[in-house]
Amino acid sequence: MSEKSKELAVVLVSGGMDSLVTAAMANEKHEQMAFLHLNYGQKTQERELKCFNEIADFYNVPKSLRKIIDISFLSQIGGSSLTDDTINVKDYKGDSEEIPDSYVPFRNTHIVAMAVSWSEVVGGKKIYIGAVYEDSSGYPDCRPSYYKALNNLIKEGTKDGDIEVVTPVIYMKKEEIVKKAFSLKAPLASSYSCYARGDKACGICDSCALRLRGFQLAEVEDPIEYDQRPNYL
Repeated sequence: MSEKSKELAVVLVSGGMDSLVTAAMANEKHEQMAFLHLNYGQKTQERELKCFNEIADFYNVPKSLRKIIDISFLSQIGGSSLTDDTINVKDYKGDSEEIPDSYVPFRNTHIVAMAVSWSEVVGGKKIYIGAVYEDSSGYPDCRPSYYKALNNLIKEGTKDGDIEVVTPVIYMKKEEIVKKAFSLKAPLASSYSCYARGDKACGICDSCALRLRGFQLAEVEDPIEYDQRPNYL
């Protein structure tokens, strides 16, 4: 393995599997990482925060380089089944070209903006985010073109113009992300992907379905607890 960079990496860690694998990949490249977590009023907020801290402990991220920011104004804005109590999280109905109502309007822009601000303070030059394009639910803020535009904005709007968002899993399928997690010995039991509930994964929302199908295609067992484990093959 090539020598790790001494450059600090700021990693956005939601507690989900994609962000976990992104953190594991950043750990392969950087000697030191700073972890950022955003509470935005999501229905599984407490469970995601627990996962964030477990993952940070696993990678020995010091307390001084863990940042938790409240952006619960996104729940005030609403418009997403993740944040709005008047919109139920839908069961998985199969692959679709439509943007689902689990999309939180412009969420990743808010999240990355916080990461850029913090990076300027702590000296981070790379911001890692676990955005997935091909195997995602079709969110517009997970497109490669979106991150290209966002990086241009960051270059224009920061003091030194040298901060870059890195998306190492953006072209990976879910089964490839699962296999990568195993190859890097990432703590999958400390990740959580369900949109609907925080006690145990429902197994039937879009996010659970994509995750379970990824494990089934990779022919390995998902270590987290589910209320249901349908066959998605």
